[in-house]
Amino acid sequence: MKALNQKLFRDLLHMRGQVLAIVLIVACGIASLVTMMSTYDSLKLTQDTYYEQYRFAEVFMQLKRAPESLVSRIETLPGVGAVQTRVVKDVTLSVAGLVEPATGRLISIPERPTPMLNDLFIRTGRYPERGDEVLASEAFAKANHLGLNDTVGAIINGRWQTLRIVGTALSPEYVYEIRGTELVPDNEHFGLLWMQQDALGTAFDMKARGPLTMSSLRLMPEASEAEAIFQLDQHLETYGGLGAFGREDQVSNKFISEEIRMLSAQAVLVPSIFLGIAAFLLNLVLSRLVSTQRDQIAVMKAFGYDNMAVGMHYLKLVMVVVILGAILGSGLGWRLGWGMTRLYADFYHFPLLRYEIRPAVLLMALLVSGGAAILGAFLAVQRAVTLPPAEAMRPEPPAIYHPTLVEKLGLQRWFSAPSRIILRNLERRPVQGLLSVVGIAVAIAILVLGRYFTDAMDALVDIQFRTIQREDITLVFNNPLSAQAQFDLYHLPGVLRAEPFRTVPARLRFGHLSELSGITGVAPTNELRRLLDRDRNPVALPPEGVVLSTKLSDLLQAQLGDELIVEVLEGERPTRTVPVTGIFDELVGISAYMDIHALNRLMREGFTLSGAYLQVDARQQSQLYAQLKQTPVVASVALRQSTIDQFNDIIAESMGGFTTVLVGFASIIAFGVVYNAARIALSERGRELATLRIIGFTRGEIAFILLGEQAVLLVLAIPVGFALGFGLAALITNFYDWELFRFPLVVTPASYAFAFVVIMAAALVSGGIIRRQLNRLDLIAVLKTRE
Repeated sequence: MKALNQKLFRDLLHMRGQVLAIVLIVACGIASLVTMMSTYDSLKLTQDTYYEQYRFAEVFMQLKRAPESLVSRIETLPGVGAVQTRVVKDVTLSVAGLVEPATGRLISIPERPTPMLNDLFIRTGRYPERGDEVLASEAFAKANHLGLNDTVGAIINGRWQTLRIVGTALSPEYVYEIRGTELVPDNEHFGLLWMQQDALGTAFDMKARGPLTMSSLRLMPEASEAEAIFQLDQHLETYGGLGAFGREDQVSNKFISEEIRMLSAQAVLVPSIFLGIAAFLLNLVLSRLVSTQRDQIAVMKAFGYDNMAVGMHYLKLVMVVVILGAILGSGLGWRLGWGMTRLYADFYHFPLLRYEIRPAVLLMALLVSGGAAILGAFLAVQRAVTLPPAEAMRPEPPAIYHPTLVEKLGLQRWFSAPSRIILRNLERRPVQGLLSVVGIAVAIAILVLGRYFTDAMDALVDIQFRTIQREDITLVFNNPLSAQAQFDLYHLPGVLRAEPFRTVPARLRFGHLSELSGITGVAPTNELRRLLDRDRNPVALPPEGVVLSTKLSDLLQAQLGDELIVEVLEGERPTRTVPVTGIFDELVGISAYMDIHALNRLMREGFTLSGAYLQVDARQQSQLYAQLKQTPVVASVALRQSTIDQFNDIIAESMGGFTTVLVGFASIIAFGVVYNAARIALSERGRELATLRIIGFTRGEIAFILLGEQAVLLVLAIPVGFALGFGLAALITNFYDWELFRFPLVVTPASYAFAFVVIMAAALVSGGIIRRQLNRLDLIAVLKTRE
């Protein structure tokens, strides 16, 4: 086998350009597989370990207020393993150095450190020992440059109180730290503060009337979550329970679990594209190699090499490509996986986020890439081993030529001789040309897909936060207020427009389906919070009935005219039947809207509001913020511009790196496909091109013939690639159709232009290399080749 190994080395050296291009494509496939799978494994393992070690609850329940004696009643419910009850309240904070008001979520903890559900990991400092001491969430402290012993001001139950930070902490309940109504974290304006339960209960005057506002529990291994939720709702209804829900519906867990699910899906989709292209190229290269080495195969068999030895000789070439690609791709995948994991660490807060690659991932990458390569090369290797020696000694029979379509139509006089040669070759090799078009189109599609994520995020921000949500500030009050509050808002500095809203927690039922959501009542004439359909046209808010978002309508399978059962989870907790009178489109959350007067009637109350959307004069924002910090009735302040800024940061940080990687990978595919197609064409038609040179064609003319054919394939591939890219974007849009948010299907002309420029650059580079090889074509050696 030593002689065959020497031959293999010479073949690799002779085809080094083609082999290198395929190695890079295999490396891209393995790198993407290792990146996605290692990041998936790291996040999944970290999540599971964190949840288990810090006892993340499995069922959650919000209450108005309840006595501590409720704990013993919940513990007796079937399947309940552990119970944790707390006081949870949102308050307005004044943070040194921050002009805008912030929102703090005060969460009670025991007087002394003790194991509990949703336990805390104290990163720095110590446990609170006094009533005015708190632990701050690490992200909030970092965003506002708060250190140990720094203070923040808070309005707690209408009274100003100074809270001293004695440590920073993390909780499994807030791995993704948002207040529940947001899409991206705003750590500068929202943070968690853990405070001793006695001190927090006293501050809110909750000692006598029941100090608990939230309950969470873990279940026994054999317990039914659905049954536990049903029992919990029944027992807590008299205490103002706002509906129990499982871990899968807990906001923080839902975000990270959906992200992990997406990583798993991408770990299949993206590598499949790269390895499929690599298999296609290996088939082309080996097919051409077998074709040009027919006489060598005959000699090998004449010297006694059997079919197994010949087949293994060509399979070794495939495995050399795979092994080189695996080594390069594994290293690149490790580096990209580490970077992606660090990027996730900026959004998800774990005590320890370890990145590691399991040996099984590397083995799977090698097996998958090797399998794809061998499958792609199977037909070519089969041709080599089944070729009889006597037949192999003869040259391949010449192709049978027929008039082309252009010639049959009599249009050949409109084309020059080189142009007719190009058209003739394309028509006589339709399968090879089609495969080249598909390969280039896939590269273009990946380029379009890379830019799609940025397009989608930009469109989401523009639609949701500039077209639908046009308010500058959203105020939420501690408790529903009377109509007078609407007019009082205009006394705040800089308020140009104030539009009230009423929010009622409710469970919506249709048939056997239900969703724990809420209904928001707004005025039909609202301009700051608009309802739009899929075409971005305004949706009128009818005087009666409920209007559902598209996603909520899909979840309930409710359409126009259907009757919903609304179980209100506030006040007297009435149950009403309300018709669906409209459907609107929204990209964030699942929402239901009613005319605010109709909602007040449904609640059998006067004109009542839970908060207001404000449009403010930018010149007076500082004065407004200062007054809001001192306003007792305000529970939280949300700033639209801050949300937009957070989105832009995400686009700049995460999407920029992701797009760069995809562009790099797609450029490698484009170069590999175009270069290999041109190089194979050169090897197949070397004698023809040399003959044309001998009879008087210039170097430029034969370059035009060879590269012009590739240019035609490129032109045909561009619209196919654009269509395929749009299709991939639509597929990704379906993947990102979450309850929390949805990606709009938007691919801008700039994305198509970007893909066009990159693919043309890759084609020009590969064309330049082929042109240099044409210029060095040895005419005498080529013409001596036996046909």
